[in-house]
Amino acid sequence: MNEITRFAPKGANAERILRTAALLALSCLTLVLGACQSTRSLSDRMESKYSLKKRKTSISRLWPQGPERCSLPVQVSGRAFRSMLDSIEDSRGVRYRFGGTTPDGFDCSGFVQYLYNLSFQMLLPRTSGELALVGPIIRRDRLQPGDLVFFASGDEITHVGVYIGNQRFAHASSKAGISVNTLFQSYYNARFAFGTRIIRVE
Repeated sequence: MNEITRFAPKGANAERILRTAALLALSCLTLVLGACQSTRSLSDRMESKYSLKKRKTSISRLWPQGPERCSLPVQVSGRAFRSMLDSIEDSRGVRYRFGGTTPDGFDCSGFVQYLYNLSFQMLLPRTSGELALVGPIIRRDRLQPGDLVFFASGDEITHVGVYIGNQRFAHASSKAGISVNTLFQSYYNARFAFGTRIIRVE
């Protein structure tokens, strides 16, 4: 005789009482697990979620002689990196355009795709969600210039920018176009998910 049946009430109501007790215990367990989940930061939740997805460990670079597959992060010269910073500066103020991938107008992932193709001949995925699966995940306190930084709404990646150092990142803002902001600004601080590393500067 197990403990539940040993101490179960006698009579017709015993089964109903035991079923109610089991449902109550299950409800309590669900509440406890939900509370634990809600106390985790957005960044911790997003890192955990995206680290479990299949991540891309290589990328194509387009050279005059044809495409070449390279392991991530790709080592790039300081000169090429400075050229990317110049391109960011030259692009400041370019208007936001949904689906935009050219200096006539950019959206966030279109701007990243444009920069890395122009400066490093990289062929990157088109959307921020796809970009979030490229390269190793980097925590906020380990970011280096050239890393990509991602932001989330709920549990989905919705925005991407390029980390340029000193807690600053360049991106295509839907309100201001190409601009530079800091990760400390309340809007971005609350939505920061993680970074990824696709280049390493020599």
